[in-house]
Amino acid sequence: MTAISTLTIRRPDDWHVHLRDGAVMAGVLAHTARQFARAIVMPNLSPPVSTVDAARAYRARIMAALPAGMDFTPLMTCYLTDGIDPEELARGKAEGVFTAAKLYPAHATTGSAHGVTDVKNIYPALERMQEVGLPLLVHGEVTDHEVDIFDREAVFIERTMMQLVRDFPALKVVFEHITTKDAAEFVSAQGANVAATITPQHLHINRNAMFVGGIRPHMYCLPVAKREFHRLALRQVAVSGSPKFFLGTDSAPHAVGAKEAACGCAGIFNAPFALESYTQVFDEEGALDKFEGFASLHGPAFYGLPVNEGTVTLERGGELVPDQIDANGMPIVPFHAGETLGWRFKK
Repeated sequence: MTAISTLTIRRPDDWHVHLRDGAVMAGVLAHTARQFARAIVMPNLSPPVSTVDAARAYRARIMAALPAGMDFTPLMTCYLTDGIDPEELARGKAEGVFTAAKLYPAHATTGSAHGVTDVKNIYPALERMQEVGLPLLVHGEVTDHEVDIFDREAVFIERTMMQLVRDFPALKVVFEHITTKDAAEFVSAQGANVAATITPQHLHINRNAMFVGGIRPHMYCLPVAKREFHRLALRQVAVSGSPKFFLGTDSAPHAVGAKEAACGCAGIFNAPFALESYTQVFDEEGALDKFEGFASLHGPAFYGLPVNEGTVTLERGGELVPDQIDANGMPIVPFHAGETLGWRFKK
């Protein structure tokens, strides 16, 4: 059978991205907007985006930084805190400002210091979100130091996620950037109101990538990459055609110096070659016919949004990823740096 040379799909969306703010945002935004029509923008700024007014202001800054001629819509999220006002969430939903709300367990990852210390603290907010139809996006890891970092997602499912979906059966929940077979099986077993995003890095690498020939800080993200059987389980559900799994890059830019440090930051900057990276996975799995669903159809269906009208095309052929990318004066090492990908973004 002759391999196809081009792949045209509906223009996709990124259902989980970190755009940062200020000069850095101005340097990275175009990479996301080039490929994606919309993106769920994470609210873990400093201070976090936890009010309607803050989200509206952040959205305005994003649009002001968007290069002329680019068509892109940021979808804003509310950062949940222990003291979040349920009515603020309802107002944000009603006014078309909040597309979702994000649960960060306190100190689970970058910018989560103001996160939730106990999920029970936000039960009134979750009840109101369930009533108004505002989805909950979950960073699913426990933060107990006695729990091995490679087990924190699985333990979160046992301790928190199972109870949460039982207590709020009508709440739409997205298990963000899943990394384990446990999470893939958990999401698959739930009703249609529970879904998950999967990043390109967790489809490409296992935990060995952080230690090949020495410490590899640019392969470090949270949740951290897991064992090989977890990676294979993620690939299986990503290419399965199940509407419960869709694209979310979790692209998280950090300067080279912040990564290559005594206490390096967690995050992988994959936005510049995200579609090429995902397409390579689906090609390797013999599932290019399932890629449009994963990238362009499942997410809008879950969020109750229309599918994008335009299309994008990828073509087979070498795409050399540079060693560094300049983001408005800040050097960043992108995912796949120095590698040649088998697909390139055409339009």
